[in-house]
Amino acid sequence: MRVHKLTFAALAVAAGLSLTACNGDDTAQSDPSSASTESSSGGGSDSGEAGSGDAGQDTAKDSGGQGTAAGSGSDADSKAGKCRTDDLEITATDSTIDGDTDGSVAVTFQNGGGRDCVLSGFAGVDLKTSEGELSAERSGQGASPMTLKDGKSVSFSISYPVNDSGGSGVGVTGLVVTPPGETKSYSLEWPGAATLPVTDGSGSPVKVFPIGSAGQGGAN
Repeated sequence: MRVHKLTFAALAVAAGLSLTACNGDDTAQSDPSSASTESSSGGGSDSGEAGSGDAGQDTAKDSGGQGTAAGSGSDADSKAGKCRTDDLEITATDSTIDGDTDGSVAVTFQNGGGRDCVLSGFAGVDLKTSEGELSAERSGQGASPMTLKDGKSVSFSISYPVNDSGGSGVGVTGLVVTPPGETKSYSLEWPGAATLPVTDGSGSPVKVFPIGSAGQGGAN
């Protein structure tokens, strides 16, 4: 009996060792799986870093765009705004030169707005006449934008035909001027000849020239 007990004990020990060995193999086989998991996790990390890099580039581009816009805004703020009707003292004088076939009126804008402002192109000119309002037509090429310093002035010309027909003609009762780019007009007395010759109505006989076209052609 004792011999059988020892045999059974030996078998039990052997079985235990066999199970331990099998468990050890399972553990060893699971290691590659763990390594595979870590490798896969590492790949995800690399992918995440690449995504962060792209996002960083996009952010940099966006920041660059905002920087450009801010710079443009600063430049825009530093530029003078256009001259407003209420900021200008507007006067008109007869500038006809003896011997000229046409009469001429010079209209002057003096900047009294307390800041520099920009003028360019043509002013709107309308004559009030006994036959109704007569709009002047533009003549010549438009001038480039110019900055009119505070307190300084610039002029432009109006030309009109002289009434030498001997008839009563069309009476002129006033002058209406609208600065370039403005909608508010300013009414003045007409300093030129009292009448215009009667025309056939094909186009306006009154011409307006660009800002700076009278005097020295610039701000004084």
